[in-house]
Amino acid sequence: QVQLVESGGGLVQTGGSLRLSCAASGRSFSGDTMGWFRQPPGKEREFVAAILWNTSYTAYADSVKGRFTISRDKSKNTLYLQMNYLKPEDTAVYYCAATAKNFGTTMQYYYATNIYRYWGQGTQVTVSA
Repeated sequence: QVQLVESGGGLVQTGGSLRLSCAASGRSFSGDTMGWFRQPPGKEREFVAAILWNTSYTAYADSVKGRFTISRDKSKNTLYLQMNYLKPEDTAVYYCAATAKNFGTTMQYYYATNIYRYWGQGTQVTVSA
């Protein structure tokens, strides 16, 4: 059974940092793409960042470029999202997701939620003004 379990969310002040983790288990993720998405209150789920598991090739939403960094540790089967210079508009439930669909390095295809088969339960990030 595939499981993605997020952790690391919490309450932080504007300008602060958090590091989210996503522990993956239940299958090999070699060849997969993994992503972070978020869902702000009252809004739809949106793309944050994605990484090709084997090559570490990455892509980011414009709203987080230069502030967030996605990475993975193959030995631990864990995905990370380092979030710096947080803003109130970053407040959301953050989800990690995995897909075996392969679009190479045409990263914009990985922005869509509907290509991801596996999802975590989410972790709340709240940034106070």
